[in-house]
Amino acid sequence: MDDAGDLRQAARARAYSIPIEEIKPADPELFRSDTLWPYFERLRAENPIHYAVDDEAGPYWSVTKFADIMDVDSNHQAFSSERSITLFDPDEDFQLPMFIAMDPPKHDAQRKTVSPIVSPHNLMTLEPIIRERAAKILDDLPIGEELNWVDKVSIELTTMTLATLFDFPWEDRRKLTRWSDVATASVDSGIIESEEQRRAELFECVDYFLRLWEERKAQPPRNDLISMLVHGESTKDMDRMEYLGNLILLIVGGNDTTRNTISGSILALNQNPDQYAKLRANPDLIPSMVSETIRWQTPLAYMRRTATQDVQLRDKLIRKGDKVLMWYVSGNRDEEAIHDPNRYDIERERPRHHMSFGFGIHRCVGNRLAELQLKIIWEEILRRFPVIQVTGEPRRVYSSFVRGYEYLPVRIEKRL
Repeated sequence: MDDAGDLRQAARARAYSIPIEEIKPADPELFRSDTLWPYFERLRAENPIHYAVDDEAGPYWSVTKFADIMDVDSNHQAFSSERSITLFDPDEDFQLPMFIAMDPPKHDAQRKTVSPIVSPHNLMTLEPIIRERAAKILDDLPIGEELNWVDKVSIELTTMTLATLFDFPWEDRRKLTRWSDVATASVDSGIIESEEQRRAELFECVDYFLRLWEERKAQPPRNDLISMLVHGESTKDMDRMEYLGNLILLIVGGNDTTRNTISGSILALNQNPDQYAKLRANPDLIPSMVSETIRWQTPLAYMRRTATQDVQLRDKLIRKGDKVLMWYVSGNRDEEAIHDPNRYDIERERPRHHMSFGFGIHRCVGNRLAELQLKIIWEEILRRFPVIQVTGEPRRVYSSFVRGYEYLPVRIEKRL
């Protein structure tokens, strides 16, 4: 057995041997080592509404089954997004309001301001632009050499798309990647060394965007996210911190999620060569493969809510003010909701039956754009390469929130 196999076997033994109250689902190491699965499997079976205490963030509830997550996510009256969508509360002197962490009516008004960017009409306009860029990225890849797929393809395509949505200066587009990483990284991740560094870099982000704000303010309304925020009734008077909060939401939402699913698709197909063979034989399976990969990857592992009142969930009483984590990554592997959920199956009967985009009023606004980018990159891959071979273990992000990759070594031996 290889080292990764040994690690998984040890994780399974530990997950079932320790007292269940000692399981800490939000431990980032479980995600970096990809050993989370047996812990969530046990929670779903034995204690689907689970109480744990994080050393830094304090106590939290974990909701681990598909139906329960749907119930919480669809009930914004009892489970509020205010305060934070992650386990950690923001510092009092560094509050970052953003519409995903708001309740109606303010949430609805701000979301409505930016939603035209992902309208069906705008996606039709974006499709040929994304396709042209995907083609160039793939045509520039070296043949017969190992390369980091995360950097060369996943980050590059999604950052280009994000820069277009913001009409962001092209030569500086990798700043968006950096700010996305900084916004979600912990001090232990190797991305930042301190909270002071995070703040300094995020202030650099908002100051850069404030210059763009002033430019767009002096111009007639245009079809980019900054112009939409500048001229939107519910967003035009945002202060600096609320602007930064919404920028982080749009940057992370438009970047982290899609790029990690693009990387995840290469990994999943290599780990399941029978599925890769099916896809090469029948490219019409791409839309189904895309949805199955979004489920299999679950690029955002959870979202947090805060109870606004005492609520009974199954046999547990959740008190007003308690933190509640909806583990999408667990719901997507729930045996009662999805047939054979640990199998990666690109011919799944209902491939879009997953919870990676959330439910209710906070359902991912850019879900169709994410699917479009994945569809296009795979259409272009299958036109060019007989196979893309993963040549080593991926290096995963140290985070229980973003399920992602820092490094994925691949080799392309030849072109079609």
